[in-house]
Amino acid sequence: MPQQASETNEKRITMLTLHTKVEQAAEITAQLILPYELREKSRLRATMSNGEEVGVFTLRGSVMRDGDLMQGDDGRVVQIVAALEPTYRVQCDSAFALLRCAFHLGNRHTQAQLGDGFLRIREDSVLKDMLQGLGATVTAENASFEPESGAYGGGHQHAGDDYHPRNPLAPIPLRQRIHRPSDPR
Repeated sequence: MPQQASETNEKRITMLTLHTKVEQAAEITAQLILPYELREKSRLRATMSNGEEVGVFTLRGSVMRDGDLMQGDDGRVVQIVAALEPTYRVQCDSAFALLRCAFHLGNRHTQAQLGDGFLRIREDSVLKDMLQGLGATVTAENASFEPESGAYGGGHQHAGDDYHPRNPLAPIPLRQRIHRPSDPR
């Protein structure tokens, strides 16, 4: 039994730990294919495309995006790949109708990916019924899901900021207080 415990400890020591986003790499060791739900976790244990287990440790509220490169504690670099997952593609006959659908999704704090003439959301039958009631065509599809990070997620820019449009380690608030006019000051 002591030998088995020793092997387990050795495995923990040698597991690759990813913790730093890098812009480029001379060599990519493997790919880490994850659905969005796991790419937004800051602590994660997963298996890479080469079969090796990996631990991911990022800043809380950060999101790993498709194509990102993460460097491990030993210098190896792994490419993040957005897995195909069950989604709905939302399309409308007019830009106004699509904007109306986006408004109602936002009003329900639903994560949505914006595309050229379409929205993409995670599969949800209640939202599907609502969108169809608004006149949208809702089509089920397996696709990578890359929702907008939101106004507070680092996707906006202020004058003088160094803006990088694909900054996946920008914080995204997990809980955001909604202020109402009737709230005491």
